[in-house]
Amino acid sequence: MPFITKAAGVAALALAAAIAPTTIHAASAVPTRQEQAAQRITMTLPAPTEPNPVGTIAVRLVDRSRHDPLVRSKPYRELMVSLWYPAKDGGSLPVAPQMAPLAAADWDRHSAPPMGIAAGKVDWAATPTHARVGTPVDRRAGRLPVVVFGPGDGGPRTLGTSLVQDLAARGYLVVTVDHTYEADQVEFPGGRVVRALPLPSKLTPRVIAKLLAQHSQARIADMRFVLDQIAALGEGRGFGEEGGQLPAGLNGAPDLSRVGMLGQSLGGSVAAQLVHDDRRVVAGVNLDGGYVGRVAKTGVAKPFLQLAAEAHTRASEPSWKSFWAATTGWKRELRFAGAAHGSFTDLQVMMPQIAAKLPQVPVADFVGTIDPRRSVSAQRAYVAAFFDLHLNKKPTRLFDAPDARYPEVSLIP
Repeated sequence: MPFITKAAGVAALALAAAIAPTTIHAASAVPTRQEQAAQRITMTLPAPTEPNPVGTIAVRLVDRSRHDPLVRSKPYRELMVSLWYPAKDGGSLPVAPQMAPLAAADWDRHSAPPMGIAAGKVDWAATPTHARVGTPVDRRAGRLPVVVFGPGDGGPRTLGTSLVQDLAARGYLVVTVDHTYEADQVEFPGGRVVRALPLPSKLTPRVIAKLLAQHSQARIADMRFVLDQIAALGEGRGFGEEGGQLPAGLNGAPDLSRVGMLGQSLGGSVAAQLVHDDRRVVAGVNLDGGYVGRVAKTGVAKPFLQLAAEAHTRASEPSWKSFWAATTGWKRELRFAGAAHGSFTDLQVMMPQIAAKLPQVPVADFVGTIDPRRSVSAQRAYVAAFFDLHLNKKPTRLFDAPDARYPEVSLIP
């Protein structure tokens, strides 16, 4: 089940169920496999705001201190993460794709059709990022502030690429995390793909709440483990069991005094819980997620930023109202006119490109009516300004009043 439906609750679940995969009518001549590949839609992601090189590497992490919380018979928990960082010139090193090939193929078969995108119509593996694989880290500015990113429930870490590579170009080390057996698909080294556990046959509000609580608890433990691995990396002790394969300059790069959390949907709720619970986390950002668990009532005492879709308000979301009332630290809420839940993912720029070739794709249902370029530009500006302010102590006036450069964004008191 795509993250966009899981995370948004009963209404979005009903929406996804109602969208039938596109009907493909046979042509008079059956195209060859090469012709079919050539006809598939390809997409691009916006370049980072700052014209600085970015590097990335995907790493498998194994937590042998606990059984897998979602598959109890498995005696350890394994995760896939990607590290994004300011880089030296990558030269001839390959450009990283947004999605790994087998994960992209699985997304095409299982995750795209519920969004009205028929399998085989889009080449999901062909979207390039603006980062090169394994290029050395640029440490000229010293040690790097860290942001840990979590996607929406059921979603892959790759759908946060536009935002996280922008942060990396601005000088951040960003660690993106897939949550195995919850994410629709996770591709591990060696060509192994692990799919999400099947959902219950009846997704009532009570069942959904139970699933989100279970996933939230698993994610919190996952993120604590990832923070432990980042701490080891910052101390020069490598990163998990892949330490010998890290790009030059990465060992010792993280600045452990400047760590933030960033998450979309359920990832935003988990970000808030880690801001509350973990002394290592300085500040956090929630991209349009409702709050699950204790943090909905306790709020946080550290800096926190909420970005909201147009229809997501404290009046319509009880957990937002209670969280906001209890939060005592620096806080701001921004509402994006015309945005929907999926606007805070790469789908914001990808779905309009698909719809230009497949007009029946219900773009507005998933990413609203906001202009994609302006939406991404504003998200990048506000998220970067927040972390610059609270991790780098760089002053900004962007949160003091509405900004004429971003008329779609309202500052909610």
